[in-house]
Amino acid sequence: MRLVLLGPPGAGKGTQAGRLVAKHAIPQLSTGDMLRAAVAEGAPLGAQAKEIMNRGELVPDELVIDLIDQRIGEPECARGFILDGFPRTIAQARALDVLLAERRMNLDAVIELVVDEDALLARVENRNRETLKAGGVVRADDNPDSLKIRLKAYRAQTAPVSAYYAERGALKQVDGMASIDEVTAAIDGAVGVRA
Repeated sequence: MRLVLLGPPGAGKGTQAGRLVAKHAIPQLSTGDMLRAAVAEGAPLGAQAKEIMNRGELVPDELVIDLIDQRIGEPECARGFILDGFPRTIAQARALDVLLAERRMNLDAVIELVVDEDALLARVENRNRETLKAGGVVRADDNPDSLKIRLKAYRAQTAPVSAYYAERGALKQVDGMASIDEVTAAIDGAVGVRA
C-alpha cells in the first residue's frame, strides 16, 4: 500500500500515519525525518542538505526527490509506504509522479484529512490549557498565532495539491473532525481495507 496523507497542521496526519504503520507494517516517510537522518548518517545527500540547511535555506525539491527515491528503494518499503509532509506543492507532486512512474509504482490513494480551521485553533488552545494544567510544557510553536501562520502557508502552497490529485482521481477525502477511531475507519474504507 502506497499512500500520501494530506491535511493542514493539526489535522491528525501523524496520529493516523502511526495507526497505518502499525496495521500494515509499512513505514511512514516524513521528509523532515529523512533529511535529519541523512545528515546524521553523513550520507552524500545528507551532506548537501546540511550545507543548505545551515545557510537557512529550504532544501530544493530535486534533493528531496532524490532522498525519497533512495528511501523507497530500500527493502523496508517493498510492501509500501506512507508519505507524510510530501508533496507540499504541485511541483513536488509532479516530481513524485515521475519518480513513481520510473519505478513502475502507483499511489494507492491520496488521503486528505478535511478539517475546520477554527476548530483546529480551538484544539490547540485546549491542548495547551490541558498541558499546562497537567504541569507540562507547551512547545513554543504550538500556539494559535503560530498555527494561523502555518495554516496560511498550507492554504497557499499545499491545498492546491488536493485539486491536483482530485483531477487524477486519486484523492479520497476523510472528515478529520471525527473521532480518531472514526477517522481511522474512514481511511480504511477509503483504501479498501476491512476492519
